[in-house]
Formats: sequence, structure tokens, C-alpha cells
Amino acid sequence: MRTARLVGAAVGATLLMTTVVPAATAAAPGAPGAEAAPSRTEPLDRAALRAGLDAIDEAGMYGVYSSVRAGSQRWTGAAGEADVDTGRPMEPGMRHRVGSVSKTFTSVALLQQVEKGRIDLDAPVADYLPDLIPGERGRTITVRMLLNHTSGIGDYILGAFPSLAQNSTTSLDEERFRSIPPEELVRIGLKAPVTEQGKFSYSNTNYVIAGLILEEVTGRDAATYITRNVIDRAGLRHTTYPRTPFIAGPHPRMYESFYGLGGPPRDYSVYNMSWASTAGSLVSTTDDLNRFYRVLLGGKLIGSSALTEMLRTVPAGGVGYGLGIYSLDLSCGRFWGHDGAVFGAATMAMSSRDGKRQLAYGWNLTKYQKINEEGQLEPSPIDAAINGHMAEALCPGAGADARKALPGDLPGVDIAPGARAATVAR
Repeated sequence: MRTARLVGAAVGATLLMTTVVPAATAAAPGAPGAEAAPSRTEPLDRAALRAGLDAIDEAGMYGVYSSVRAGSQRWTGAAGEADVDTGRPMEPGMRHRVGSVSKTFTSVALLQQVEKGRIDLDAPVADYLPDLIPGERGRTITVRMLLNHTSGIGDYILGAFPSLAQNSTTSLDEERFRSIPPEELVRIGLKAPVTEQGKFSYSNTNYVIAGLILEEVTGRDAATYITRNVIDRAGLRHTTYPRTPFIAGPHPRMYESFYGLGGPPRDYSVYNMSWASTAGSLVSTTDDLNRFYRVLLGGKLIGSSALTEMLRTVPAGGVGYGLGIYSLDLSCGRFWGHDGAVFGAATMAMSSRDGKRQLAYGWNLTKYQKINEEGQLEPSPIDAAINGHMAEALCPGAGADARKALPGDLPGVDIAPGARAATVAR
């Protein structure tokens, strides 16, 4: 059945979200002058940013929050509901599961070990974990291939939640409190269909293996190491690895619609996130994410040589994917960051290279699109509204035009062929 194939592909990379990008503002990757973005110095239009969030809410999103920076100027806002049953409003600064934005944190931690001489980016995984990947693959897959998703290793998501392939959320509900060791996630991923080694193909398994390498070379739990050497060093106050299925501090409910196939949207804000591991289990806030990317791109977490390696990209459709970070070219310049989603929560954080223009925003209803009779995801008005807010935040003046444009997939991170979806999880 065509619908089944589509949905299976779409949720098969559950931490990697395909976020729509406004067609009216997208520029060709690597276009001349892409790093120069004159709009980044323009002042914030607070009324337009406020209107953009309201438009996302009015289009049908349950709740959304956003933090935008332009030089020394800062704006943060929220719209809609954090809890649709009680009507509790969404508020700026709420904590949120940020999915694959976690990958940038994991990559920074490994690059710190590269700087210490404990890890060689071009050494095989078998040098660090000789028994993890059997056979020749363990000798041909390098650390760099893990971090830029060119290893050829498949994703573990459908193996961990098999009912998704049958358009059912049963396994999500049954596994809500299950603790899954990272080694088991890797075993599942290694059994998944392989992709072409050397060619970009997004897989969460890569970053679970990266976390195991980090533990091997440091002798410490990966979450503990990243917390002390990345999160704390960056001065992040509200970014944590959850130790229980519950999120500490103020946060919204997180609703998974699963394209309407499983009935009304379900709340997955309480969940054991061991299934996401170092690929996507972090909780953060929009202000923290802006600070993180600003500090990282400013060379305060890793040195210039390591940062150069991190920003060295491979083709990933219309974006360039580096080591846990990607570049996105818009009409006003190039931006760096990552997006992510877990069941019920989606996030995107992008920053200019100089850190002067930034946007981080998240929302609490995922896979809200519907599937038509042809088995294709139909764009939702929410997609265009999300486009408009991003365009106004990063490329001021383009927001209104972008809201009129048809949405398209995030250029280059094509994890759901044929799906034009703003929250196909990644």
C-alpha cells in the first residue's frame, strides 16, 4: 500500500524533522556571497514577529514559542496552548524536547576529544569499539562518516517501534517506559537496510555509536561528559539530559498526530527517552539553543581547526551537512544549525556564522499533515505560517511573501521521499 510505504519512510527517521523552508527566500547552496547576510544587521520588527507566531497558532498549531536575536536585540514570544485540555497557555522559556538538535552537542564533545588527540576523525570505528560493528564494516566506517551521516548504517527507529511501519502507534504506547540500552539500538540499526557508504543518508544509529565512542575514550557516561564539557561550558541553564520519563520545570504537553491515522493526537510529553540516546534526547529552551550556537560558532567550545572540520559539509540535497550541523542558504545569506523532533515536539535553531542573527523555535504538535488518496502528505496551512515566521526572523521583510509561497521540504535532508512535511520527525 502506497500510504504505508510513505508513512514508514517518514517516521523511519524519527529524530530528523523535515522543516519547510520558504520557497520565496531560498537561495542556491553555495551561492556567491551566501555567508554575507546584510539583513542580519536589520533591527527586529517585534510586531511582525508577534504576528508570525499568532499566524502559526491560527493555522492550527497547538502551541509555539520562539527566540530571535539581531545583534544586541532580543525578542522572545509564545502563542497558543501548552495543554489543550486545560487551556494552559504556551509561555516563552518553556522547556522542550529538542530531538536531533542534540546531535550538535554530541559532535562538539567528540571534536573536543579530537583536539586532545584521543580520537582521529578518519580512523575506523573498530579502533575504538572493535566488537561493535562486525566484519569489514567496522574497519571501513570512520568517525567522520558517523558524524556526517555517510556511514551507510541504517536507522534503528522502525526496528525499535515496529508498529509504525503498519501505520499504528501501538509500539509507542507500549514502550513508553521501556529503557533501551544504546548497544541494543546499535544492534537494531545494524540489521536495518544499508545505504551507500560515502553518500549522505541520515541515521540516528550513527550518533548512538558516536556516544559509545565518547564513553570509551573518556571513561565516563556520555550524558555526564556532555553536560560538564559542553552544556555547562556554554553557560546553558536549562539544557539537560532527562534522567526520568518526566521533564523537570515548566514545559508544554507534546502531541503526536501521526497524520491522523491513529485517532486524535496523543500526549507523549512523558516518555523514557533512552530510545533517543545521544542522537536526540536533550531537553532545552529556545534561549539556550541560541546561546549554544552563538558560543559554538564563536569558537568558545572547540578551537578553530576543529570548528573548520565541523563546518566542512557533504551534499545533502539542498543543504550542506557537516559534523552534527548543517548550512542552510536563504536569500539573505547562509545560516548554520540543526532541527529535530521527537514524538510530539519539534524544534529548529539557526544562526548566522557570526552569531548576529539567530532564531530558535519549537512547537508541540507533530505530523499534523494529512495523507491524501495518492498516499502523499498534503501541505498544511501550518507549514506556510512556520515558513513566514522563520523568514521574518532571519530575513526581515520576506515573511509576508514567504507565507504566500507553497512550502517545500527542507532542502537536502530528504528522509521521507515524496513527503512535503514540516514535522516529519528526524
